Amino acid sequence: IMENGTKEKEELGAAYLQENFDVGGTADEYGKADDDKAVTTPLVKHAPEKEKKGKKDKDKDKLEDLKQELEMGLTQEKANEIFERDGPNALTPPPTTPEWVKFCKQLFSGFAMLLWIGAFLCFITFAIKASTMEEPDKDDLYLGIVLATVVIITGCFSYYQEATVLRDGEKHNITAEKLVVGDVIFVKFGDRVPADIRVTEARGFKVDNSSLTGESEPQARTPEFTHDNPLETKNLAFFSTNAVEGTCTGIVVQTGDNTVMGRIANLASGLGSGKTPIAVEIEHFIHIITGVAVTLGVTFFILSLILGYHWLTACIFLIGIIVANVPEGLLATVTVCLTLTAKRMAAKNCLVKNLESVETLGSTSTICSDKTGTLTQNRMTVAHMWFDDKIFEADTTEDQQKPGLHSLEWRVYVIVQSLRQDKTVYPYSKETNGDASESALLKCIELQVGNVAKMRENNKKMAEIPFNSTNKYQVSIHEQEGDEDPRYLLVMKGAPERILDRCSTILINGKEEPLDEAKKEAFEKAYLELGGMGERVLGFCHFYLDAEKFPPGFEFVADEVSSGDHPITAKAIARGVGIISEETETVEDIAERLGVPVADVNPRDAKAIVVHGGQLKDVSSEQLDDILKYHTEIVFARTSPQQKLIIVEGCQRQGAIVAVTGDGVNDSPALKKADIGVAMGIAGSDVSKQAADMILLDDNFASIVTGVEEGRLIFDNLKKSIAYTLTSNIPEITPFLMLIAMTYGQIGFIQALGGFFTYFVIMTENGFFPTRLFGIRSEWEDRDNHSVPDSYGQEWTYSQRKILEYTCHTAFFVSIVVVQWADLIICKTRKNSIIKQKMTNKALNFGLVFETALAVLLCYTPGLSTGLRMYPLLAQWWFPAIPFSLLIFVYDECRRYIIRRHPGCWLEQETYY
Repeated sequence: IMENGTKEKEELGAAYLQENFDVGGTADEYGKADDDKAVTTPLVKHAPEKEKKGKKDKDKDKLEDLKQELEMGLTQEKANEIFERDGPNALTPPPTTPEWVKFCKQLFSGFAMLLWIGAFLCFITFAIKASTMEEPDKDDLYLGIVLATVVIITGCFSYYQEATVLRDGEKHNITAEKLVVGDVIFVKFGDRVPADIRVTEARGFKVDNSSLTGESEPQARTPEFTHDNPLETKNLAFFSTNAVEGTCTGIVVQTGDNTVMGRIANLASGLGSGKTPIAVEIEHFIHIITGVAVTLGVTFFILSLILGYHWLTACIFLIGIIVANVPEGLLATVTVCLTLTAKRMAAKNCLVKNLESVETLGSTSTICSDKTGTLTQNRMTVAHMWFDDKIFEADTTEDQQKPGLHSLEWRVYVIVQSLRQDKTVYPYSKETNGDASESALLKCIELQVGNVAKMRENNKKMAEIPFNSTNKYQVSIHEQEGDEDPRYLLVMKGAPERILDRCSTILINGKEEPLDEAKKEAFEKAYLELGGMGERVLGFCHFYLDAEKFPPGFEFVADEVSSGDHPITAKAIARGVGIISEETETVEDIAERLGVPVADVNPRDAKAIVVHGGQLKDVSSEQLDDILKYHTEIVFARTSPQQKLIIVEGCQRQGAIVAVTGDGVNDSPALKKADIGVAMGIAGSDVSKQAADMILLDDNFASIVTGVEEGRLIFDNLKKSIAYTLTSNIPEITPFLMLIAMTYGQIGFIQALGGFFTYFVIMTENGFFPTRLFGIRSEWEDRDNHSVPDSYGQEWTYSQRKILEYTCHTAFFVSIVVVQWADLIICKTRKNSIIKQKMTNKALNFGLVFETALAVLLCYTPGLSTGLRMYPLLAQWWFPAIPFSLLIFVYDECRRYIIRRHPGCWLEQETYY
């Protein structure tokens, strides 16, 4: 930035840096606004510094030191020297995790570690048996191998899914990476600015800063220094912004990570992301399961020693109980649930980069959303017009049928609006090139009077002051068509109150009348009525310049000022898009309803509030917490990246699960800090996509609703899966605990009864009554005893006894499968009757069939008697557990019926999961 002889502007951007990036500093550190220095752009807090040669000298590069000639540019030798010093004009890619680390994370995450411990204990048990027995059973060896295989296969599946998502992410090559500080570049309409540049020559040049600053209006860029704030001055254009009009020549002043976008990106990359809610819940669940398993195992280990068992036998019991408590199927269940949901969301144009973020979205309690390009599509149409003291509904259809648009006032409005438009409309497709409000006005005029190009040609524009938030108006001066009237015509558009302040007359029914108090009140009434509809309201006026003061050929000069948002716009749009609902009032609304000053209203009575970024910088953490705590609908207007970050942190301090949506670079720190960041896929910047966890490929904000629904469905399904999985753990543990454990609830107890009933049925059919089985273990396990009598006096050898025992184990397993049919069906719904809910889930129905088929395969496949100790069963042995399966179904239908009839009753509190 360059400025001649203005001492007051020596502290270039210091106030801005402190306010927006929490960075202090002197003019010497950031560069003064002298006439011969290329000044650095703002720093970001904690931005990593590049320790490169000549770092301090770089901020003091003078034009002559760079051997700068605007006509010739840098010499190749000088360019190479600067390139070696500063590096390529490219953003440093975020730190990446090596693929082998990603794979290891999948193999050794929370659930996986629990399974690895189970497998390790099984191997230890087998090692103990192998060292103490001549012919040890290999059950534990096989079980350990199975557990390890489950972890490895599930880990590979999870890794593949994650790698695929990352591979689908956006990656762009920066073609201008060879640019260096001091290069002279030429930028034209449609180009993306390749570096931070100082404009030296401009011809109608405007840039779209929306991705960087959130400013929706295109910003003019000229060689003149106009503001201390680097983001607001007219003679700087920034890396990654798009040129929407005109051309310019500029000097590169910053490249790569030193650009404004690079420093904001560094702010985002420096933020750590915490654990997702589902990761926290799974970790908590693992702690509970581990605690229960270890407690039961140690208790039974002590009891075994007290009862006189050998310490090796007690250790085996200890390990068996711990392994039985491990829900080995839950790891695969969680992974498959998340993956299938991510695929369903991808089909709905939601790209999920992190599988766990799917569930996080369902847990979201607070959404912080950027407005422009996210909630709004940045598209507008003219809805209503006020003239002749009446409000008319605008007709934007092809066949113009609305009455009342043929008066003198309407024709004057058409002339004013046609002349002051800078945009281009393509009549056949009705496509416009320009910002949303300008395009809406131009389309309205085009539909009314046809192509306005000829009117513009005949009324040449002489000067213009673009619209900005300081003036809140736009002015242009035109020559008039023909030689009859030599006066220049001044046309003006802007905030209605600003237009009203500058007018002394008003055109009503074809006559120019004095603007008295009554007409001002009518104007204000119409203004408030239109604003109350959530519409953006603009006023128009015109004035003929005195021909003596401004004769033909007079040269007009405009001093342009920077732009920004009107404070009232935030509240109006917030109501329009539903952030502030109709029934929710702000402090101003309450004051207006009660007819009292705003200062007399208790701020806590208002549930909605609009906070400007200028106010936010003076708000303490405690005050921000109060704003977030006592207001359910909040709009923050004109906030910086650092302020957005502070807002997200404030919401998280309240215990909220925060989702952030945005499309610009200025949104990226908040996207990264949030529990889940959602970026726009089309309009979003590369930096915002990199920081986000999910990308909306079609930029449709409504897709977030889909994501929330899917996330909540996942959480419900995971709870059902846990309930389904854990109930089967009881019958696995009860053989050790002899029916004294009822830890996991009544359903598991019924399943255990079904398993033991089948067990005793088979034993009885083979001659061992239940009374005979009690106290028989020492005889049964004696390898040298081949004459153990049953209840009928028949003698059984050791191998015969073991075949019968393993057959009973197989039957116990089959019984669990049978009762799990009912368990799976009742877990389908937590409150509704399954008869009403019906079996419409094809995946669940397939699971029932597959589960049964797998049990049949395990029972009757030759050879599995050696590896898994699975022996064939007689057909009738599949049926003893069916009554228990029906009992589970009837029991839970009754439970759900009571819960539906008596909401909040004791039964619901104790059994509703």
